[in-house]
Amino acid sequence: MSRTQHDLTGRCRVCDAPISAFMSFGRMPIANGFLAAEEIANEYFFELAPAFCSQCSMFQLIEQPQPDKMFHGQYAFYSSTSRYMQLHFEAFAKAVMADVLPGRADPFVVELGSNDGIMLRHFYERGIRHLGVEPSQNVADVARGRGIRTISAFFNRKLAQDIVAEHGRADVMLAANVMCHIPDLPGVAAGARHLLKPDGVFIFEDPYLGDMIAKTSYDQVYDEHVFIFSATSIARAFAPHGLELVDVAPQITHGGSMRYTLAPKGSRPASARVAEQLAKERAQGLDRLETYQRFKENCEHSRARLMQTLEQLRKQGRRVVGYGATSKSTTVTNYCGITPQHVEFISDTTPIKQGKLSPGAHIPVRPYDEFTRAYPDYALLFAWNHAAEIREKEQAFLAAGGRWIVYVPDVKVVA
Repeated sequence: MSRTQHDLTGRCRVCDAPISAFMSFGRMPIANGFLAAEEIANEYFFELAPAFCSQCSMFQLIEQPQPDKMFHGQYAFYSSTSRYMQLHFEAFAKAVMADVLPGRADPFVVELGSNDGIMLRHFYERGIRHLGVEPSQNVADVARGRGIRTISAFFNRKLAQDIVAEHGRADVMLAANVMCHIPDLPGVAAGARHLLKPDGVFIFEDPYLGDMIAKTSYDQVYDEHVFIFSATSIARAFAPHGLELVDVAPQITHGGSMRYTLAPKGSRPASARVAEQLAKERAQGLDRLETYQRFKENCEHSRARLMQTLEQLRKQGRRVVGYGATSKSTTVTNYCGITPQHVEFISDTTPIKQGKLSPGAHIPVRPYDEFTRAYPDYALLFAWNHAAEIREKEQAFLAAGGRWIVYVPDVKVVA
């Protein structure tokens, strides 16, 4: 049952301080819950409302659906479908091999949310002991089919104990775009501390709060992203569990991410980059509530501009097609009120999504060749974080007179 607008309060998942939502994106379905027409009657909704904890600076959702509603046997996201992400994870894996593993005897690498094995395969191919922890059975099966050792489970202190009992402690724990999905962050921190060797490191990356605020990329807020992290909130969340932030590295993935390196307290010196990043965040106001109230106003302004553009094109009888049936697009379509009257269909290359309807807005999702067969006048770029890769690929669309509608960081029509 969704909470009412007046009851959007709760306790911080990290420090247990009282928190309340600074805005609501309204009634929202499961972001990756693409559905058949006959499933509409039973579609699940919840209130998507973010809060900022003034105690520990954690940005989080007040209400999050149960994990089994979001990650399940039909989970529709496979990392390896993006060429850019394949290259990114290859570089990530190689950096770990070059910076952390040299000189270690029989190193052991554990990855949380290992998806279809896109990153772990680089360790597997070099004969490095590894273990993937991937809750979605269908995705884990793909990894196992490639020879990558993977278990289907949610990571916590108990699982960490089981892994240590069977495999020993880890030299490196990795995670990419998964830590922000896990509501029990203290449980993961305690598990990580138990699993790591005394000189081990935990390296993970996730969408970065500073980028989201600066770009008004509010579509980073959806059911799976129970947290959007900053260096400040990560340092505060892991300190009580004996892990300290020793390095940060900005990434361009997912429209702006941050890679965090944590280590057992006192085991290695912190890079100067950590203090610099914390200072930058104070200057940006990431530790102050008024920054989030301003973000709310920016979201409302963005919504008004996008709907104005789409309404205008609808009245002119122009064809608009969505590009990329992403999880993020669910927040945009439902928050803004985009319907099949505004967007004819969403083009996507993921077979499991094709022939389905988008969550909540029920816009048809169709194969990519329907986009190329008869180009629309405009393409609404839902997969904006892959804009460079997409625009390079879609020269023929532009040559045919097509135009992109983008909404991050500003709403505009571009050639």
